[in-house]
Amino acid sequence: MVPPSAPAGGASPGSQAERTARQRMRRRAKHRSNERSESFTRSFKALGFLARNGVQVSARVTDLATGDPLLSIDDHVVMPTGAVGEVLLLIEVAARLDDADFAALTILERESADAVHGAGLWQHLQASAFHPADLALLVGATSDNLATNVLLEYVGLDAVRRRTEGLGLKRTALLDRARDQRGPDDAPHLSVASMRELTWLFSGLAHGEVVDSEASQRVTGWLSAGGDLSLVPSVFGLNPLAHRSPGHGIQVFNKTGHDAGVRADAGVVRGPRAGVTYAVAASFSDTELSVRLAVHEALRTIGADLLEYVA
Repeated sequence: MVPPSAPAGGASPGSQAERTARQRMRRRAKHRSNERSESFTRSFKALGFLARNGVQVSARVTDLATGDPLLSIDDHVVMPTGAVGEVLLLIEVAARLDDADFAALTILERESADAVHGAGLWQHLQASAFHPADLALLVGATSDNLATNVLLEYVGLDAVRRRTEGLGLKRTALLDRARDQRGPDDAPHLSVASMRELTWLFSGLAHGEVVDSEASQRVTGWLSAGGDLSLVPSVFGLNPLAHRSPGHGIQVFNKTGHDAGVRADAGVVRGPRAGVTYAVAASFSDTELSVRLAVHEALRTIGADLLEYVA
């Protein structure tokens, strides 16, 4: 996998047969993209409406086969992304599971210092310890704050940062542990990212190119159990609690971020006709319900355009 600044399609070439198949896919997808990209004008208008009304927005959608951009709005801007940044922690954990000792012997216990409310199930469970892979599943499925903190305490935030930088990401980072309140000495956000880098990262996960194919498959497996389809995928008609198998040919894995005045969503959608990678974030003053609902509606509009493109 090549850094986000490299030309699209610069991943490892593989065998001659693989290269030929990829080239054919790109030619077909590019033709389809040229025919149908006008459908994303609805997304552009919806996000433009938010921007004109004081909401900071950033978005990018790319064709999964070709990497061609289908929608791009300030995708280089660094945005707060909430729990979306936990995917960086999942990548570090997935890479460490190749270590036989780590995978076989490590059981992590929750401590009072890790306690945090908000998203997640572990805080409500009786079990006080889990294998790291089980905690990663809790993070992927429910953005579990307690599991995030316990995993971060074990692997270290510095290791996650080194892994992130090693992937070539310069505008995307997990900044801190999950907290109930952020004080003046804490990082202002759990994570930040550019939508350009997020689409590159999720595309790499889909193609098995982040760390290696095994690590990528672990991460996508954890994310595919995600129960939050409330933002972009809300229009796909999928069962939010069980959607690993395609529903009417539509399959998705994603990671969302919900914070005060923040909504973010990044993922991959595959359908009968195409696949796409998307990332979108909105930052707004969450003082009125109408503003929050307008943000959600705009993200659903993106989902409707994605559905039209892939189905």
